[in-house]
Amino acid sequence: MAQFIPVDPFDLVIFGGTGDLSKRKLLPALFHRDSDGQFPPGSRIIGASRSQLSNEAFVALVREALETHLSKGALDDEVWQRFSARLSYHALDITTPDGWPELVAALNDAPGDAEGESRCRVFYMATAPRLFGETAHRLSEIGAIDSGARIVLEKPVGSDRESARAINDAVGQCFEEGNIFRIDHYLGKETVQNLLALRFANALLAPLWNRTHIDHVQITVSENLGAGNRAQYYNHSGALRDMVQNHLLQLLCLVAMEPPQSMHHDDIRNEKIKVLKALRPSDPATVDRVTVRGQYAAGAIDGEAVPGYADELGETSDIETFVAVRADIDNWRWNDTPFYLRTGKRLPRKASEIVIQFSGVAHSIFPQDAGGLEANRLVIRLQPNEGMKLTMVTKEPGPGGFKLRSLPLNLSFNETYQVRYPDAYERLLMEVLRGNPALFMRRDEVDAAWAWIDGIIASWQEAGTSALPYQAGTWGPTASALLLDRDGREWYQEP
Repeated sequence: MAQFIPVDPFDLVIFGGTGDLSKRKLLPALFHRDSDGQFPPGSRIIGASRSQLSNEAFVALVREALETHLSKGALDDEVWQRFSARLSYHALDITTPDGWPELVAALNDAPGDAEGESRCRVFYMATAPRLFGETAHRLSEIGAIDSGARIVLEKPVGSDRESARAINDAVGQCFEEGNIFRIDHYLGKETVQNLLALRFANALLAPLWNRTHIDHVQITVSENLGAGNRAQYYNHSGALRDMVQNHLLQLLCLVAMEPPQSMHHDDIRNEKIKVLKALRPSDPATVDRVTVRGQYAAGAIDGEAVPGYADELGETSDIETFVAVRADIDNWRWNDTPFYLRTGKRLPRKASEIVIQFSGVAHSIFPQDAGGLEANRLVIRLQPNEGMKLTMVTKEPGPGGFKLRSLPLNLSFNETYQVRYPDAYERLLMEVLRGNPALFMRRDEVDAAWAWIDGIIASWQEAGTSALPYQAGTWGPTASALLLDRDGREWYQEP
């Protein structure tokens, strides 16, 4: 099994430290890493937000968050004593100068450091993207940014290409590109990381990973929850901006990219950017044939009635809560091999998966009554129950004729590796502290992804493409099924 390697002493400042992301994801992830012995003595975690809290009140807030979001029995008292001693809090408003001198004084007063010894400083932006640039400039003004300081930008970086460029320009004036970590938590998932091993460590699959042997690829990220109290935010975003621009396009890049020269972060990201630049742009004449917009209406999830998006928002809206896209990559490896992307809220189940549908055999030698000769399929489950499943055609045992049956070869990570392994945020936070940007988006990746997304949005606007209603608890509008049906294909559904 892989060993947990401690990081160097650090100061991690979480702007938005009392917010939902911090309580639900960041603090539990940091607690787990401390539990596994990866934090050296003297490492500190500093919460920063507008809330007027004492250190004691912040520690109590963190304790409550861990009790809520850690699994039962994970909040070990001995680890908590060590972890809570690392915590402190500073009240400040990013938009005013108040509180910043106290923050830099605390950063400069690290306990236990030898004279002249520097420690890693990480500033995590768990705030609205419009505050990223201003925060970077205030950190620069107070002298908090040294040569090794890093800043972590939560997605989304902007709401379109223009706003993303403005944010990247502002942050780039204060931090070197190599010290800017644009986080997409999907890139930290164990199964996503395994895509690299699957593709480039198996001679069996490498020769088949192209248009000749793969019929098409499906990438689905479905949620059974609705927008809820995020309905107002979601009304300015929508599924295309919120999910496709980052999560789904990153998965597409890892599936479709050429073999990198090495595991070096720039080698990997250079290949990803080539995929983004090869995506076929949208136009108003064809956008309705290659995309589907949808918005959930009232329905039922697991037998429980749920409201529609307009009911949660309190007004009518044309924003999409579901989107399906046929993405074509115009290069030698993937020409005429479609990638179907699908994401939405209030779908039947929460799941993330990649389906590699291989082409069928060239000629069947078997009798017609042998049964269906299904093409091989590789299903990569990102969540839940992370793992991989490869379907193979076999002969059914026993007498009575030659009968074929498609059966799965199943690799479940939970069953194979019967230990808890770090979740996405745990892995990504450790990579930030180590200064390894391989799992993060480079500036040109963000720019290329937004360029493609902006083209779809502009085409929707010019074509007058509206969000089609779908009942909560279904797999989106009927048009989503037709998107594949026109190509003689259908969405994969877990049996």
